[in-house]
Amino acid sequence: MKYISTRGQSPALSFSDILLGGLAPDGGLYLPEQYPQIDRSTLAEWRQLSYAELAYRIFSLYVDDIPAADLKALVYKTYTAETYHFARDADKASQVTPLTTLEPGLHLLELSNGPTLAFKDMAMQLLGNLFEYVLAKRGQQINILGATSGDTGSAAEYAMRGKTGVRVFMLSPHGKMSSFQRAQMYSLQDDNIFNIAVHGMFDDAQDIVKAVSNDASFKAQYKIGAVNSINWARVMAQIVYYFKGYFAATQNEDEQISFCVPSGNFGNICAGHVARMMGLPIAKLVLATNENNVLDEFFRTGVYRPRHTTETYVTSSPSMDISKASNFERFVFDLVGRDASTVSALWSKVDAGGSFDLNGTAHYDKLVNFGFQSGNSNHADRLATIRTVWAKYGVMIDTHTADGLKVALEKREPGVPMVVLETAQAVKFAETIQEALGLDAPRPLELDGIELLPQRVEVMQPDVAAVKAFIQTNS
Repeated sequence: MKYISTRGQSPALSFSDILLGGLAPDGGLYLPEQYPQIDRSTLAEWRQLSYAELAYRIFSLYVDDIPAADLKALVYKTYTAETYHFARDADKASQVTPLTTLEPGLHLLELSNGPTLAFKDMAMQLLGNLFEYVLAKRGQQINILGATSGDTGSAAEYAMRGKTGVRVFMLSPHGKMSSFQRAQMYSLQDDNIFNIAVHGMFDDAQDIVKAVSNDASFKAQYKIGAVNSINWARVMAQIVYYFKGYFAATQNEDEQISFCVPSGNFGNICAGHVARMMGLPIAKLVLATNENNVLDEFFRTGVYRPRHTTETYVTSSPSMDISKASNFERFVFDLVGRDASTVSALWSKVDAGGSFDLNGTAHYDKLVNFGFQSGNSNHADRLATIRTVWAKYGVMIDTHTADGLKVALEKREPGVPMVVLETAQAVKFAETIQEALGLDAPRPLELDGIELLPQRVEVMQPDVAAVKAFIQTNS
């Protein structure tokens, strides 16, 4: 399996090469040359597999430059009940991503049972093991540069802490994350972890990461890699739980299912798009946004209009306070028939601070029939949803999952199971839970008092040169 750039000006590479490389040299994102196809008999065979075995079967379709025995060992090392042990029902911990049924046909897929209590662990723990393995084989080191609006940063740092040959430089918007999220990241004292808080919004941090990654000489000299969802391995890892969720919510391979996905950077729902392209019987992929509704606007109107950072709202679901969704380019590449020249033309407008409009094109006609729906939620909506779910089902959900559930209830169709992807545990947004319910969100004992630990972070202006200098000093 070779991987190609969405902008068509970079050579096709192997999985291990794109794992370490992040962005393609032409500024595009890597995708497999084609999506493997899964037939009904394969689905039936996979239905009874454990999470680790299912992951291995799927990854084997995308990874052919790591020996099968080694790949299987890495996968089984990643997806263990010991790592993903924070399930609501302790008896379901071995399932890794258990399904919580709220009522017939409406479910939550628990994705936040890993070490940082967010769905990002599902991919990031694998990435940490893959990085260490490939770097050791090649005798190399890497400097991971990433940006986070909350959960990606802590998941990356917990996955990479102490890993041989890896340093992590993680940018975050200063003062814009919850106190629990900040504590998870900034309290880490590992020598290979560096936190940088930049004044501004997530998009400012993400723009710096892209600027550094697009500086070919700097990237080569300082061996810059990525763990943000621009890294294909993140998306690949997330494909697995769509299959697992399908099996959990259906009885046989003749059934269809819909997923509702809270989305900021479009990585989580992009994995669902790939799963459907592979043949998973998904009726609808429903995208849920918060007040920063750029993606909702696109799926409703065909216009993609990223906002300036001054137009981006600070909300109580901060991991979705994003205007320019990195993974959206992957979806558009498929939407326009994998025409790299079209993608390059569209993103030349986006990269220049503009927008694009697909109305009046064949691409818009295809979009209308592509099986996506969308909706948005605001602070009052998520408070109401958190209260309703607690009162009606006795289940406490975080703010992002509340955005997803609110939209799911609007878009669900009779006879088609709706699975909402849970993105984090409620304690990560304890302030809003307290506002909604007047209760303290429960937290694992090992994370009790994490906000009181000493914190280590560099606060900077959103300046590319300053971040480069920091990397140089600490490499």
